[in-house]
Amino acid sequence: MENSEIVLAELARLYPDARPALHYSTAYELLVAVILSAQCTDERVNLVTEKLFVGHNTPERMLLLSQEELEKYIFSCGLYRSKAKHILSASKDIVEKFGGEVPSTIEGLRSLAGVGQKTANVVYSVAFGGDAIAVDTHVFRVSNRLGLAHADTPARTEEQLRAVIPQKDWSKAHHWLIFHGRRVCHSRNPDCDACTLKGECVYFASRANPVTDRKISE
Repeated sequence: MENSEIVLAELARLYPDARPALHYSTAYELLVAVILSAQCTDERVNLVTEKLFVGHNTPERMLLLSQEELEKYIFSCGLYRSKAKHILSASKDIVEKFGGEVPSTIEGLRSLAGVGQKTANVVYSVAFGGDAIAVDTHVFRVSNRLGLAHADTPARTEEQLRAVIPQKDWSKAHHWLIFHGRRVCHSRNPDCDACTLKGECVYFASRANPVTDRKISE
C-alpha cells in the first residue's frame, strides 16, 4: 500500500500513548479479561474483573469456582456461559500443562481451550512484549476503511497488516487502530469531517460502498 507510511505516521502522532484499556496486573488476569471482552466493552469487563479478581486472580483460584458460580460473576459481559466454560478450561490447561503459568508463545496460548488467534495475539504482545497484531472489530473496520487492508476476514486482515506494517510497530499499530476506531472512525457514524486521515481513506473516497462493521469473537 503506497500510503501506509503516511497513515501509520499520522496514527502514531494522534495516539502516542495508546495502550490497553483492560485492567490487569498479570498475564493470567489479562487472558481472562480478553476472553471476557468478546462483544463486550472494556469498561464493562473492568467492572466485572474488579470483583472477580479479588479472590480468583490465578488459575488455581479460578478453578475453585463452578461454572455456575463463575457465570454469576461475568453475567453482564454477555455470552457468559461460553466465556465461563472457556475461562475454566483454559485455567485447567494452564495448571495441568504449563505448571500454573500462562504460556508465553503464540503456539502455547493457542493450545489453551477457548483461546483463538485474536486472544493469543493480545496476550502475547501485551503481556510478553511479542510482535503481533490482534484483529478485533475496531482493527478490522478501521484498517479496511483506511486501505491498510482489503480483506473480508480477520485472518486475511491480519496477514495483510503484517505485510504493510513494520514488525516493530505491529503491537503499537494494533492500539493505534483501536483508539482511532473508538474516537473517530465509529461503526455507524464515523466522524469523517474531524478525521485527519480522510485524504488517505478509501472509505471516505468511496462512501457509496463502505466497509461495514463486523462482530468478531472467539
